[in-house]
Amino acid sequence: MHASSPSARPIQALSDQLISQIAAGEVVERPSAVVKELLENALDAGATHISVRLEQGGVKRIAITDNGRGIAPEQLPLALARHATSKINSLTELENVATLGFRGEALASIASVSQLTLTSRTADAAHAWEISGVQNLDQKSTVAPSSGAAGTTVDVLDLYFNTPARRKFLKTEQTEFGHCAEVVRRIALSRPDVAFSLTHNGKTIDHWTVNDIAKRSAHILGNEFSTARLPLEETAGPLRLHGFIGLPTASKARGDAQYFYVNGRFVRDKLLMHAVRSAYQDVLHGDRYPSYVISLELDPALIDVNVHPSKIEVRFRDSRAVHQFVFHAVTRALAQTSATAFGAAPSPTPAPSSALPWLREQQQSTFAPQFNAPYGVAQSAANYGALFANGPASNDSNSAAPSLHAAGNHGATTLPDDEFPLGFALAQLHGIFILAQNIKGLVLVDMHAAHERILYEQLKHALDDNELQVQPLLIPITFYADGMEVGTAEDNQDILHALGFDIATLSPTTLAVRAVPALLKNADAQTLARDVLRDVREFGGSRVLLERRNELLGTLACHTAVRANRTLTAPEMNALLRQMEATERADQCNHGRPTWVQLGLSDLDKLFERGR
Repeated sequence: MHASSPSARPIQALSDQLISQIAAGEVVERPSAVVKELLENALDAGATHISVRLEQGGVKRIAITDNGRGIAPEQLPLALARHATSKINSLTELENVATLGFRGEALASIASVSQLTLTSRTADAAHAWEISGVQNLDQKSTVAPSSGAAGTTVDVLDLYFNTPARRKFLKTEQTEFGHCAEVVRRIALSRPDVAFSLTHNGKTIDHWTVNDIAKRSAHILGNEFSTARLPLEETAGPLRLHGFIGLPTASKARGDAQYFYVNGRFVRDKLLMHAVRSAYQDVLHGDRYPSYVISLELDPALIDVNVHPSKIEVRFRDSRAVHQFVFHAVTRALAQTSATAFGAAPSPTPAPSSALPWLREQQQSTFAPQFNAPYGVAQSAANYGALFANGPASNDSNSAAPSLHAAGNHGATTLPDDEFPLGFALAQLHGIFILAQNIKGLVLVDMHAAHERILYEQLKHALDDNELQVQPLLIPITFYADGMEVGTAEDNQDILHALGFDIATLSPTTLAVRAVPALLKNADAQTLARDVLRDVREFGGSRVLLERRNELLGTLACHTAVRANRTLTAPEMNALLRQMEATERADQCNHGRPTWVQLGLSDLDKLFERGR
């Protein structure tokens, strides 16, 4: 016999058990979601040490123990009830959420699809108490004495044992464990003041002691990130942004090392990720992803964290202001990647086997002419820049760079390191690299990449200092537009004009592009207009224009920069070094690759086994 059609059934209230299981479909998507909810509860309880024990990727068991405040025995049944919480009790508190968890349904949802035991002890209690979750309305949860230290343990066994359909959608044990471990890493990065430990199938996987964010992020993201990162600290009114951003040379093929936190909560918010990505687009092109650990702090009243079941997305009261603040803060930090800012240490030292090809091919090396007369040390950086301002000079000067001697066993210092961090040119290698000597040792410079960055920055600043040139279209481009596009065009005429666009409304469904920025006159006007309108609507300003403009400037700089196999004189090479020291972002080319590397005297000693 077929079941009756749902449409023929009378309206009836759902059971509490079914309601909890429906909620579990949103809250408990997979084992890692359980780990996230329980860790957030532990942190909200003031824990300073949290241990996570998993079995079979969290499907068989998830046990999380903390040393927080604990729960009084008379409140344990409420802890497993739906919509019961100690974290909010009014709409005002909901609009000013200061805790990680607040919905009051996580434990109830977890208990509805697992065999859950909650054990807790407050600081003033003689012993711990425990309660088990129930999956049947005819049963009642009972509180019983137990053993345990102050704090709380939530033990979740056999996840989805009573919902086998959900269990079928889970992946392999290692995949599910990977998701759980990533959740633990995310939360551990947000709270370096809390100790965390993670075990899987009885084996300790990770353990992080109480530390600062510099050491915690180095531990979790690895040495490559810790040796190629920039500190970030910006404040503007109620907004504060802090953390670390990776240098472009530490970029990755995947975006799996990007951690953004808002008031301590890990988020993957499109607006924030777009702001960071836009800041990097000037130094990182293509399909590379930057690494970063960034925290944004602001008044809870200015943000809504209750827009997504897993609280992974947020909504800002003034999204444009937040986007611009993050974008400009990260941009300013990246602009400091110059030789002067880093004191000649922009990127990890390359392995000796690949650093000095002339050790293997010295017979093929093409050096610049030998320099005889000393080159004037007193000549200013401005004089160097003038020599190279309009491209490499054509003179045949054989002037040599001054000799730099390092302190210690290698001699005495004759020139201050902070005045010329990249030192002075010794020779040119294969028409591609400049070999220079500074106070720390040997500097290798990719002359084309370095000059490309210098020209690119000059072109960009020259454009920024003048009004944007506009190209009127002889025949306006008309296209069908939806109501949102038409409304955006009508409401943002000032922004569009500032960006160099003249987009007029011809009818409620038709827009006309009458002018575009001159730099983009050869682009598809309709596609460009749609992109600009979308970005203006979402971000309050077009990143598309900036990205397209920078791509064009990068192409111009690449074709204008000094080419490989061009022999440079000593003044030309030194002029290039001086301009690198004075140029923002000079440590990377326009594609995020290093323009120079440093080989210290200790590295050179190791190459020749000196001191052994």
